[in-house]
Amino acid sequence: MKFLRDLLDKQKPLFHKGGKLENLYYAFEAGETFLFSPNHTNGIKGAQVKDAIDLKRMMITVVIAMIPCLLFGIYNTGHQHFLATGQTAGLWDNFADKAILGLTLVLPIVIVAYAAGGLVEAAFAVIRKHPINEGFLVTGMLIPLVVPATMPLWQVALATIFAVVIAKEVFGGTGMNILNVAMTARAFLYFAYPAQISGDQVWTYLGDKTAVDGFSGATALAVAYTAGVEGETVNAALSSHNSAIGSGLYEFANLFMGWIPGSIGETSTLMALIGAAILVGTGVASWKIIVSGFAGAYIMGFIMNLVAVNEYMAMGPEYHWVMGGLAFGIVFMATDPVSAAQTETGKWIYGLLIGVLTVIIRVTNPAYPEGIMLAVLFMNVFAPLVDYYVVKANKKRRLQRATV
Repeated sequence: MKFLRDLLDKQKPLFHKGGKLENLYYAFEAGETFLFSPNHTNGIKGAQVKDAIDLKRMMITVVIAMIPCLLFGIYNTGHQHFLATGQTAGLWDNFADKAILGLTLVLPIVIVAYAAGGLVEAAFAVIRKHPINEGFLVTGMLIPLVVPATMPLWQVALATIFAVVIAKEVFGGTGMNILNVAMTARAFLYFAYPAQISGDQVWTYLGDKTAVDGFSGATALAVAYTAGVEGETVNAALSSHNSAIGSGLYEFANLFMGWIPGSIGETSTLMALIGAAILVGTGVASWKIIVSGFAGAYIMGFIMNLVAVNEYMAMGPEYHWVMGGLAFGIVFMATDPVSAAQTETGKWIYGLLIGVLTVIIRVTNPAYPEGIMLAVLFMNVFAPLVDYYVVKANKKRRLQRATV
């Protein structure tokens, strides 16, 4: 590392004021601070409040929390390919081949997302003459995890650029965005290129292989919705669907573990909960949003049971926890400290409504069996309003106590 430090120090004069490349100073500074801690101080004398965490450490913590989902998604991508093509039925059979295949599909998506978003961040930093913030460290990882492994790379790049510019930079950059940037990228893909991010054929990579008889590629949510329409009980449909490529594929335990078709990083509730433990344990994410989000989904699922007019509404509310990307969305998207509610009471309301809206969208919207994306974006917009009324209510209570 000393060699790298010395190399950067030798190049630094070129980027400082008066140097040949002074216009690119902030691009250079971004790379330097990514590799090393800044060596400057604020110059303020006297006592100061100090903390062991800064923006870079916070963002790195979130990235670390997503690593279980990433590693699981890489292996599951290869595993689903081998299941669908009949090459293996065992979970750990052909382990190396599955991992390598998953890596060759997932790694390019991650690289493209980081490259496209990083270039936009650098361009805005140079134009506005401000340091590059580390916020994209998280966004660049989130976007690949919420898309299928079959997503064309040029669409990943386009969605990333759109999200960074429209959902972040136009509002002033990191810390100023109203909408979750990664969810905005996914929404862009869903409405601009629905054929590549919806339907049964996009979730499992087949390559040049032919799928076995009986394979449909449907996600658990699609199976549940179809069963509700056709009048078959959802539990029966889930347990029997795709039996040609592995019995028990959609049993509850398997859904919880995440060995099912879906977006790269959002299939495993277990991995998302491991990430939640890291985020909550380090104080980066609010446990109130996570708990209330899961509670809201369960409560609305229970209400759907009470008024069930089809088999989908009669599905056990606990299944909403392990289907689709609800767990991943609540843990990594809903807890975004910028776009979420800021007041403590508001966090309970915010998370609860995300869970409630997710189930409502899933069960009542035939065109969109998943709901976490729209629920998070919708509540991002209303989070300031939630905080406003929470603060207003607090002021009213205090005034009443003061005048008694």
